[in-house]
Amino acid sequence: MTDEALNLPPAFGMLPRRRNQLVVAAAVFAAIAVSPFAIKDVYLQNVLVLTLLYAAVSQSWNILGGYCGQISLGHALYFGIGAYATSVLFVTYGVVPWGGMLVGGILSAAIALLLGYPCFRLKGHYFSIATIVIAEIGLLLVHNWDFVGGALGIQWPFGSDSWATLQFARDKVPYIHLALALLAITWFVTFLIEGSRWGYWWRAVKDNPEAAESLGVEIFHSKMAAAAVSAFFTAIGGAFYASFLAYIDPESVMSFRFSLLFALPAVLGGIGTLWGPVVGAAILIPLTEITRSYLGGSGSGIDLIIYGGLIMLVALAKPEGILSLFQGKRQKAEARS
Repeated sequence: MTDEALNLPPAFGMLPRRRNQLVVAAAVFAAIAVSPFAIKDVYLQNVLVLTLLYAAVSQSWNILGGYCGQISLGHALYFGIGAYATSVLFVTYGVVPWGGMLVGGILSAAIALLLGYPCFRLKGHYFSIATIVIAEIGLLLVHNWDFVGGALGIQWPFGSDSWATLQFARDKVPYIHLALALLAITWFVTFLIEGSRWGYWWRAVKDNPEAAESLGVEIFHSKMAAAAVSAFFTAIGGAFYASFLAYIDPESVMSFRFSLLFALPAVLGGIGTLWGPVVGAAILIPLTEITRSYLGGSGSGIDLIIYGGLIMLVALAKPEGILSLFQGKRQKAEARS
């Protein structure tokens, strides 16, 4: 199989554009890194942490759902595995959260491969339904598993501020930088994958599996690799979320709402793109968090209404996502030049 058979762009033809993407990414992430020094309000800092976290996890979901075209609605399972692995190892066995993150990520990737073996034989909405069912089974199991706290959950012990235990009771800035680091790493890994042979294979599988297979693309192995990478980084996000909350229970890390929250930013911003999940999270998360804050108890469920309204608007106006607005303008400018 040759690059020409898959219509891959010349190796050096993409370099200037990709270098520009790296420059833009460095500028954006640097601006976010210094933003806590201008944002002093603790609540707004908390919203920034959640926005960065959901952008990172949505980028992780985008690897499987966006680039490979496998729409999973069960990623809360991997998020929960990361959160519980880190919490159990830290609270019960004294393992620092950094180690728990790695264990949770590897465990999630292994489970994704195990589940992918039967699930990737399903197509379209059957695959999506299967991921929902599996995630719900995982939620029920954790609810009734006393070793991980059951329905009561796990409370992290309170200690002094420490980077070793990822506990900062009186300062949100370290959490902002940790969430930003997770987003930057996830974005960069996606950037590398996008320009690699795996990235082209995934897009070929998404666009036309039969044609891709006829050209020699290993469809099943491609999907399995995407699932493992996606699950690994989703679990890392779950581990960070557990340290941020210092308390978890099944509903706080494994409910179906989380699976939706991981997919929606990518769908809103632009599925299968580098910046789609970031743009989508930057719009969706602050909007819903601030709305719920202002409406209080009377705003119960308003976030779901906002999610549904935004997705309907995007589906009707720009199914490719918000970023497609700018891509169209750029293409027209390039055509005129």
